[in-house]
Amino acid sequence: MKKISLKRKDAAKKTEREKVEERREEVLARGRKFKYPLQYAKHRLVVVTIIVAVVALSVMTGLGWFALYKAQDTGDVLYRITQILPVPVADVDGEKARYSDYLMIYKSTITPVEEQQGTLGDTVDADTMRAHYKRLALDDAEDYTYAIKLARELGIEVTSEEVNKSYDEHRNIGGTERSEEGFKKILSDNFGLSETEYKRMLYLSLIKSKVSEKIDENAVKIANEVAQKINEKQGNMQAVAEEMGDKVRYEETGGLVDKMNVDGGRSVEAMKLSPGQVSGRQVSTNGDGYYFVKLIEKTDTTVNYASIKIPWTEFSKRMKDLRAEDKIKEYIDLAREETVQ
Repeated sequence: MKKISLKRKDAAKKTEREKVEERREEVLARGRKFKYPLQYAKHRLVVVTIIVAVVALSVMTGLGWFALYKAQDTGDVLYRITQILPVPVADVDGEKARYSDYLMIYKSTITPVEEQQGTLGDTVDADTMRAHYKRLALDDAEDYTYAIKLARELGIEVTSEEVNKSYDEHRNIGGTERSEEGFKKILSDNFGLSETEYKRMLYLSLIKSKVSEKIDENAVKIANEVAQKINEKQGNMQAVAEEMGDKVRYEETGGLVDKMNVDGGRSVEAMKLSPGQVSGRQVSTNGDGYYFVKLIEKTDTTVNYASIKIPWTEFSKRMKDLRAEDKIKEYIDLAREETVQ
């Protein structure tokens, strides 16, 4: 009798489903020989890509750091980058000063100089001039940064409506009605600024003005004293100024000037008065103090006046104290000029 092996017998007993599963495992086993090397290659590719990206980012960051903080590049490319990335140029009593604000202020001052004198070259005089305007721009940026810090602490705000109002006033300065596009061209050609950048400048100026007024209690006392003396001396502005000494500044136009003269708002205020009349205390639109103005004479379009100005000094004093206490850390190396307060 013919014998049947146990192996054959077991194979015969397998169902069709078991045979299919067995065949499937054989196919998958062969596929794994190709799958695992491919997975390894993908993993290696991801690792290499990440390493390359990290190295490239590190190189770009290093180059950017060198361009900003060592070479002190003021070109448009880096300026646009600083507008996107809020990198600091200084630390003012714990508040970071924006590099973009510094470059914006520098551009707004160097552009009109180059418009008048031509593009600055690589001479020693040109380098000295650039260094001068960089120093001024950094000082302004630090002032504005401190003003922002104080404004937050004092609950002072500047709204978009206030900025837009100031923008429209500047657009029509001198009594000339300028179109939106015409004014934008003036900003671009004369200051190298866009509308957005100019409004940022106005915001910074307004916030500093509000803070300067808020913290300067001494200026209020002096202004009250001036008002009292004006009344006692029957509007004799010069006599009041002489008695007050260096606490105030006395000015005369010396003749008729345009009623929209750029003078902190004094000509506009004087046009509201009658000859010999003195205004009450006014805040200068330049954001640097109070003034009283006395109308001497006027026509429909011109005005002649005398004025007493009470400058705000507390803000400058605090900035000077911060520097003396080494509470301002600058991240770029700019020599301080003796004439800069």
